[in-house]
Amino acid sequence: MEKLSVLLEFSMFPTSDDCREGASVSKQVSKIVQMIDQSGYPYRLTPMGTVVETETMREALTVIEQAYDCLSDCERVYAAMKFDIRKGGANRLKTKIASVEKHIGKVVQ
Repeated sequence: MEKLSVLLEFSMFPTSDDCREGASVSKQVSKIVQMIDQSGYPYRLTPMGTVVETETMREALTVIEQAYDCLSDCERVYAAMKFDIRKGGANRLKTKIASVEKHIGKVVQ
């Protein structure tokens, strides 16, 4: 079977008052980030979501399921997901950025 690189970008957070502290959802989001960190998958946290790289769609969907499990006590949860699936790719969390930096001639933040 040909190797895949699955980039999953997602955000997930509670929208119900039972799991928020005022407008803040960082306490709940931190549970998800900690789970991803412990999973061993490469990831990048951004202000608007998290990007995780896996080798299969099943692994990516398992990350989503485990993220929801972190918030399963909440009455209502919002989630948005995007996938970029490429055959033969690897380490695209870094190589996609490096490619853009090469074209513009500088390191971006």
